[in-house]
Amino acid sequence: MLTISTDDKDFQKIIYIVDQYKCIFGTYGIHPHEASSHKHIKSKTILENIKKSKKIIGIGETGLDFFYNHSKKKEQIDLFLEHIEAAQKAEIPLIIHTRSAEKETLDLLKDATKKKDTKILIHCFSGTEEFAFKLLDLGCYISASGIVTFKNSKELANIFVKIPNEKILVETDSPYLAPVPLRGKKNEPSFIKHTVKHLAFLKNIKAEDFASLTTENFFNLFGNLNGK
Repeated sequence: MLTISTDDKDFQKIIYIVDQYKCIFGTYGIHPHEASSHKHIKSKTILENIKKSKKIIGIGETGLDFFYNHSKKKEQIDLFLEHIEAAQKAEIPLIIHTRSAEKETLDLLKDATKKKDTKILIHCFSGTEEFAFKLLDLGCYISASGIVTFKNSKELANIFVKIPNEKILVETDSPYLAPVPLRGKKNEPSFIKHTVKHLAFLKNIKAEDFASLTTENFFNLFGNLNGK
């Protein structure tokens, strides 16, 4: 399992968790909502933090959120670029949050991947089909949350049907977005089975087979973690 960083002050909690549990790994990053209070974070800072544990295997959650705009757009873009630079230097995956910022996210990722191949995971995808396939063209992996099980998310479900199996991961986005039939409850890792079962049903394959596929995809993205 992977637990995701969203701000600097709580990173020590992630270090504690990954040290306590063999099966849990972590990331370091600043969510775009927090960009205005983390203007001091540079790629150097990010690189220093990921060195604090061998079990920090990704950079993020970073990206752009122009839906809520809790931070100014320029502040979000500047911080996103610092994360991209750090991920490219460290050669580890970048975990991206993007909402109401499809064009800007694509433009920045296109520029970045022209300079250097970059491992990218789009977290909690809820965008358009066109956006999904442009991301796939850049080699991105795309993660499904409990949203895909919601009755009003048929369009999103149809997009995931079309996304190649070898590019899909699954997540909770805990404590939010608990899947049907547990929608509205505080989400937790054990609920992931419902998202897996729903996607397997949509894909017309056995749930166990789909679980194996997404597990394999995780290791293809993050590498062989034995010995970490």
